[in-house]
Amino acid sequence: MVLFVVGLGASSGCGSQDEGMEAGGDMTKIAHRSQQVAAAWDGSDAAAAWRAGYHPMGDVVQVPRGGLRSQADEQAYEDRSFVLRSKLPATRPKDGRVAWAGGETLTRPLEGADESYKALAGDHAGGRPHLTVTGAKLGEMTLATSRGPAVVPAWQFALDGYDSPLKRAAVKPSKLPQPPIGRARDVPGFPLHHLTRIAADGRSVTVVALHGACDDGPVVDVLETRGSVVLSASVKHRKHEGYCTKQGKLQQVTVRLDRPLGDRVLLDVINGRPVPYKPDHGPSPSWS
Repeated sequence: MVLFVVGLGASSGCGSQDEGMEAGGDMTKIAHRSQQVAAAWDGSDAAAAWRAGYHPMGDVVQVPRGGLRSQADEQAYEDRSFVLRSKLPATRPKDGRVAWAGGETLTRPLEGADESYKALAGDHAGGRPHLTVTGAKLGEMTLATSRGPAVVPAWQFALDGYDSPLKRAAVKPSKLPQPPIGRARDVPGFPLHHLTRIAADGRSVTVVALHGACDDGPVVDVLETRGSVVLSASVKHRKHEGYCTKQGKLQQVTVRLDRPLGDRVLLDVINGRPVPYKPDHGPSPSWS
C-alpha cells in the first residue's frame, strides 16, 4: 500500500535515481553493515538502557470501546478536533507505574490532564465536526511497548454520546538511548521511514520504506541476533530505463521474523538507531 509521495529533487534519468539502491547493487556492503550494527548494539549499554526503559510501540491513544460511531466522529478524531465542556482535573500523582506481564515494573513521571488534552486536541479545538469532552479521570490502559504489552496510567476522557472513554497514556516515555554506532556513509539505500505495527505474536513487523518512481517497490531484509533485529531497505529492479521524475514513494512492507521480536531492539542499518515508531494518528511521544 503506497502511503504518499515525497520529492527527492529535480528530474533525472532512472539510472541515476536508483543508483546504489538496487537489491543486488551492493548486498555485500549491506550485509557487512548489518553485522556491524548488530555487534555494536548486542550487549551494549544502549541495549541495556532500551530494555530497562519504557518506549511505547503502539498508539498511546485508544478510542472508545467499539470504535467511533460515525464518519463525522472519525473525521473529527483524525483532524484532532475536540471541544472541552468540563474542567479538567488540576492535580495528579507525580509518578505512575508501568507494569509488564512478567511482574516487572517501572516508575515514570505522569503528565497532567491538561497536557494530555492539548496533545490530543492540538490547535484544532472547536472545528466542525468535533468530539465533545465532558470530563476526565485517571485510570489505566494496556499498551504495546518495546518490552511487550504493559498496563500504564492513562487519562480517560469522557466523550458526549459514548458509554466508554477515549484513553491517552499519561506516563512519560524514557529517553531514547544514545546509539553505540554512527550513521553509515557508504551503504546504499535510505533509512526506514518508520515502524507502524508489531504483530500480536511478535513474529512480524510492518515498516514504511522509501523507493523510487521507476522501480518495482521496496525490499526489506533482516538480520536477527539474540539481542537485535537489523532491517535494511533496498528496492526491486527498475521497471524501465529512460527519463523519469526523481520522486520517492513511501510504502508499507511487512517483514516476517524467525522468532518473536520480544525485547530485542529493532534497528535500521543506515543510521544504526532503533526504527522510530509512528502510529496512524500523530507521532508517538517517544519519537517526537
